[in-house]
Amino acid sequence: MDSHEPAIRTVSTTCPYCGVGCGMALRARGDRVIGVEPALGHPVSRGQLCAKGHSSAFAVDPRDRILTPLVRAAGGFEETSWDEAFTIIVEALRSARQQAGPDSVGVIACARATNEDNYAAQKFARAVLGTNNIDHCARICHSPSVAGLRQTLGSGAMTNSIDDIDEADLIVVFGCDPTENHSIIGGRIMRAKLAGAGLLVVDPRKTRLARMADLHLQLRLGSNIALINGLLHIIFDNGWEDAAFLEARVTDTDVVRRKVKEYPPDKVAELTGVSTADLVAAARMYTEAGSALLAYGMGVTQYACGTNNVIALSNLVLAAGHVGREGTGINPLRGQNNVQGACDMGALPNVYPGYQDVSDSDARAKFSRAWGAPLSDRPGLTSLGMMKGALAGGFRALILMGEDPVVTDPDQNHVAAALNAMDLLVVCELTMTETAKHADVVLPAASFAEKDGTFTNTERRVQRVRAAIPPPGRTRGDWQMLGELAERLGDYRGLRWPNSRAVFQEMTSLTPPYSAMSYERLKGPGGLQWPCAAERPEGTPVLHRDEFPLGKARMLPVRHAEPSEQPDDDYPLWLTTMRLGYHYGCGSMTRKSPLLERETPRGVLFINPSDAHSNGINEGGPVRVRSRRGCIETCAVVTDDLPEGTVSMPYHFKEAPSNQLTNTAEDPVTKMPELKACAVIVEPLAPGTQPRAVDELHAAGELYVGGQRAGTYEPQAVVAATTDDEPEDDAGS
Repeated sequence: MDSHEPAIRTVSTTCPYCGVGCGMALRARGDRVIGVEPALGHPVSRGQLCAKGHSSAFAVDPRDRILTPLVRAAGGFEETSWDEAFTIIVEALRSARQQAGPDSVGVIACARATNEDNYAAQKFARAVLGTNNIDHCARICHSPSVAGLRQTLGSGAMTNSIDDIDEADLIVVFGCDPTENHSIIGGRIMRAKLAGAGLLVVDPRKTRLARMADLHLQLRLGSNIALINGLLHIIFDNGWEDAAFLEARVTDTDVVRRKVKEYPPDKVAELTGVSTADLVAAARMYTEAGSALLAYGMGVTQYACGTNNVIALSNLVLAAGHVGREGTGINPLRGQNNVQGACDMGALPNVYPGYQDVSDSDARAKFSRAWGAPLSDRPGLTSLGMMKGALAGGFRALILMGEDPVVTDPDQNHVAAALNAMDLLVVCELTMTETAKHADVVLPAASFAEKDGTFTNTERRVQRVRAAIPPPGRTRGDWQMLGELAERLGDYRGLRWPNSRAVFQEMTSLTPPYSAMSYERLKGPGGLQWPCAAERPEGTPVLHRDEFPLGKARMLPVRHAEPSEQPDDDYPLWLTTMRLGYHYGCGSMTRKSPLLERETPRGVLFINPSDAHSNGINEGGPVRVRSRRGCIETCAVVTDDLPEGTVSMPYHFKEAPSNQLTNTAEDPVTKMPELKACAVIVEPLAPGTQPRAVDELHAAGELYVGGQRAGTYEPQAVVAATTDDEPEDDAGS
């Protein structure tokens, strides 16, 4: 080695991909990350990383990074100074607030950013802009988990720990595929199964775990509540419930008992496509297990009845008494590395950090005193609400921190039209994403490898993130950007912290579940799990051992509701979205890795052999997929993993984004869009045809709206065709 070459240093940190929170070490030389190692003694990952984690160095490589502020100019973007970028932003924000009030502006925070960044983002919105218009991508993943579990248990997070997989007699995987989405957890489940644990999988698809399972309930898309109510009917009818647990720790059981009488096995079999014998077997398996751990994902939440789906699952867990002990619980698997933390930090329109309600006068007074600013008592707009407000003309300006809603949100054309309608769109990003292309100002952000902070994983584990290299070019951390912007907007210095430690100290002083945490106490591998307060200074691996935050848990009756859009003669197939193990989110990080890109280089459509045959589609053949909202072209993968009548697509690929097609119908409680079910038609293209990227389709006038070819891309035509049908919600009735 050249004696003048910088030495290699190794820095311990936390993986920036899914919500598992694996420990890793970055190997750096000079200003480059040159390698990644798993943390051998880490309590979550136990010396393992998935393919995405091992490829983290590609994600932060300075090549293709945005390294200086950019402003929109004729024909694209041009570089500018931070001073000029801030001047443009300040003038536009002031103009919007003066003309339309503080609720005409907002912030979308980032589930990939640190807790410190997200705390700063929500404080900036509330204390500086004067609005509760703050949200992030939990809106389209697990907002129904927060809403549903807070109603039934009093806390909207995973009740148990990843380690409890090893303690469970039975593992129930409901509406998710951890082997793809949370690979380390998926591997733990596979090992537990091989060691003797029972495995029950509920999913419309034959996932890898479904093929290993003792029982796979391959239910019809969108029939979750019918199936769960049917299981409860069988449990109560046979006296298999944990009567002592229900008597001691749960209220309102009688109203649920009455409700589920409407779901006898024969009716549920018709609604779900699951045989009565399998329903009875599943109910018996779950209630007879000494300890049963239930994990679920977006196959539960991403429906217009998503909150009610979560409530139904909670009813099932409570009926069997599988909560408050090791190896049990109801466990939402959070998708992004810090989506749990972003929620905890109050990056939501209705709660401050620690889930303290903005409508509560005492909570509002507490934060107003701490921040030295008056605070709005009106809950803010969700991220989708901001888009609707922009199209209606009332929402004027948005600061968007590291999200890519043009790729990840439903009805891509609707989102693009909304972003274009704003007076100001500021995007803080690592690379030029599809959303950043719509921005007026793009601010260069530092990556996880270039800043200090914390992430909170899916099991409520708060862990350190440490800078391995300096921020490249003129990039900055999110809280640093917002601090200077706050000062320029009104001389507000409450966001001008000296370092990330100071941000964390302020946050813990205001957030009860984090109150006993500090950087010193998070120094070791694995950090601490909240709640971590004076009465639980070592953290809490298992929630609700003796009591629930509500005192007693509540059971709430919910009813089956069909997805908002049904297949018909024009659109005869269901489309459901999915994720792939080699990619993540919008692909802006994983698609920089040639190793991951080699595995799945472009979006694909998964289709059942019978549907492929009847539509003249061959393995690998080019196809066009149309819905009432859009059109994409891709290649087909023929597989019996899907039932007849259902096709599936990942959403990672900007060339063939499944969210061109998905529905904006929303859950009335959380405004979760129905990403898991919409109606499409799949048409074969001529053999040898190269599928066109969505931008090429738009340029060629191949955009479909309301079932009709709309010609070249006209946002207003798309907006006019967008509907927002909402099912009636009977939770708690």
